[in-house]
Amino acid sequence: MARIRNAIQHVFNPLHVYCRLKDFGLPGPVAKKVCRAYERFLFPLLP
Repeated sequence: MARIRNAIQHVFNPLHVYCRLKDFGLPGPVAKKVCRAYERFLFPLLP
């Protein structure tokens, strides 16, 4: 169970999300703004 939890924490980590957005082709400033909003509003809701 700990492996699943660790994998979920890794995938939903704001830095990981930022890197994936960059991989999808978003410019750095746009990806940073999206991640800031994600980190502020959605990330705290995750267990």
